[in-house]
Amino acid sequence: MGFIEMTGATLRRAMHEDELNESDLVKARVTDDTIVRINRQGDIEVRRPHGWDVIGGLIGGFEERIRRETGLDWA
Repeated sequence: MGFIEMTGATLRRAMHEDELNESDLVKARVTDDTIVRINRQGDIEVRRPHGWDVIGGLIGGFEERIRRETGLDWA
Protein backbone atom coordinates (compact mmCIF):
# COMPACT_ATOMS: atom_id res chain seq x y z
CA MET A 1 0.00 0.00 0.00
CA GLY A 2 1.39 3.42 -0.93
CA PHE A 3 1.30 6.57 1.18
CA ILE A 4 2.14 10.24 0.89
CA GLU A 5 3.24 11.85 4.16
CA MET A 6 2.81 15.52 4.98
CA THR A 7 2.21 17.92 7.84
CA GLY A 8 -1.15 18.95 9.16
CA ALA A 9 -0.65 22.38 7.55
CA THR A 10 -0.21 20.79 4.12
CA LEU A 11 -3.26 18.60 4.66
CA ARG A 12 -5.36 21.67 5.49
CA ARG A 13 -4.31 23.34 2.22
CA ALA A 14 -5.08 20.20 0.18
CA MET A 15 -8.53 19.41 1.60
CA HIS A 16 -11.81 20.40 -0.04
CA GLU A 17 -14.72 21.94 1.88
CA ASP A 18 -16.76 18.73 1.77
CA GLU A 19 -14.04 16.67 3.48
CA LEU A 20 -12.90 17.05 7.10
CA ASN A 21 -13.39 20.50 8.58
CA GLU A 22 -11.31 22.43 11.08
CA SER A 23 -13.25 21.18 14.11
CA ASP A 24 -12.70 17.57 12.95
CA LEU A 25 -8.96 18.21 12.78
CA VAL A 26 -8.90 19.87 16.21
CA LYS A 27 -10.83 16.94 17.71
CA ALA A 28 -8.30 14.54 16.14
CA ARG A 29 -5.46 16.67 17.65
CA VAL A 30 -4.02 17.57 14.23
CA THR A 31 -1.87 20.71 14.41
CA ASP A 32 0.14 22.34 11.64
CA ASP A 33 3.19 20.28 12.70
CA THR A 34 1.42 16.92 13.07
CA ILE A 35 2.65 14.18 10.73
CA VAL A 36 -0.16 12.71 8.65
CA ARG A 37 -0.29 10.39 5.68
CA ILE A 38 -2.80 9.61 2.97
CA ASN A 39 -3.11 6.16 1.44
CA ARG A 40 -4.21 5.45 -2.13
CA GLN A 41 -7.79 4.93 -0.95
CA GLY A 42 -7.89 8.44 0.55
CA ASP A 43 -7.75 7.46 4.22
CA ILE A 44 -6.12 10.12 6.40
CA GLU A 45 -3.90 8.66 9.12
CA VAL A 46 -2.29 10.59 11.97
CA ARG A 47 1.05 9.62 13.53
CA ARG A 48 0.69 8.85 17.22
CA PRO A 49 3.43 7.78 19.64
CA HIS A 50 2.64 4.08 19.14
CA GLY A 51 1.31 3.89 15.59
CA TRP A 52 -1.17 5.47 13.20
CA ASP A 53 -4.86 6.41 13.73
CA VAL A 54 -7.32 6.79 10.85
CA ILE A 55 -9.23 10.06 11.31
CA GLY A 56 -11.22 10.32 8.09
CA GLY A 57 -10.84 10.38 4.37
CA LEU A 58 -10.56 12.41 1.21
CA ILE A 59 -12.96 12.15 -1.70
CA GLY A 60 -13.04 12.92 -5.39
CA GLY A 61 -9.81 13.26 -7.32
CA PHE A 62 -7.58 13.65 -4.30
CA GLU A 63 -4.64 11.75 -5.86
CA GLU A 64 -3.43 14.53 -8.14
CA ARG A 65 -4.34 17.22 -5.61
CA ILE A 66 -2.16 15.57 -2.94
CA ARG A 67 0.77 15.02 -5.33
CA ARG A 68 0.56 18.64 -6.51
CA GLU A 69 0.40 20.06 -2.95
CA THR A 70 3.25 17.93 -1.56
CA GLY A 71 5.48 17.46 -4.61
CA LEU A 72 5.62 13.77 -3.62
CA ASP A 73 4.46 10.53 -5.21
CA TRP A 74 3.06 7.40 -3.57
CA ALA A 75 5.78 5.48 -1.73
